[in-house]
Amino acid sequence: MGAQKEKNQTCGTICLKYLLFTFNFLFWLAGGIVTAVGVWTLVEKSDYISLLSSKTYAASAYILVLAGFSVMVTGVLGCCATFKEQKKLLRVYFVLLLCIFLLEILAGVLAYIYYQQLNEELKQNLRETMTQKYEQNGHEHITKAVDKLQQEFKCCGSNSSSDWAESVWIRSRDANGRMVPDSCCKTPTELCGRRDHPSNIYRVEGGCITKLEIFILDHLKIIGAVGVGIACVQIIGMVFTCCLYRSLKAELY
Repeated sequence: MGAQKEKNQTCGTICLKYLLFTFNFLFWLAGGIVTAVGVWTLVEKSDYISLLSSKTYAASAYILVLAGFSVMVTGVLGCCATFKEQKKLLRVYFVLLLCIFLLEILAGVLAYIYYQQLNEELKQNLRETMTQKYEQNGHEHITKAVDKLQQEFKCCGSNSSSDWAESVWIRSRDANGRMVPDSCCKTPTELCGRRDHPSNIYRVEGGCITKLEIFILDHLKIIGAVGVGIACVQIIGMVFTCCLYRSLKAELY
């Protein structure tokens, strides 16, 4: 009877080991995906981040990168802990899973909070940023971001092309008679911004604010969903870890 019970416990432990190993492999892949999403947000779309006064959007992406890298390292540790059946390693693995879980929940919460306040921030700051800092010394990154924004989203001005009439640069001699930046033109060429006719420049209802808001909201949804989704998967890993830990403890007696 005792031998049968011991055999059942051993079989249960082996099953848990392979389940946890499979989970760790998938977990490691998920960590790579999380890191990739965070890095892509920071590198590919870094120009747009410079147009935002709040750092919450960038912070969410940085947290994802940190969490994703930690997940990959933890996945390797989890595999070692599972095959060596060391309870100390399993305890460390469980604590790391818990920390990463909290980190990813934080990224999801930050993304949700920023989701709620994004529209107001863009209304308050984007127009001022574009009119006061475009083509000004020390703000070359803003100029590059605005030009990229207007060309990629086919828009002109924060709310409309008429916003550029208040631009410090447009009012200066440096503009060479331009009414809007050349990046507003459907076919950008040198000094094409002298004509602000609809046939020459982009005129989109809601301006660049609407376009940028939709873009960032879509990315916040991705950041939030990835963070919360991976965090929920980690709960399964923590349950498996606890079960294996208890199983190993039971086999000692």
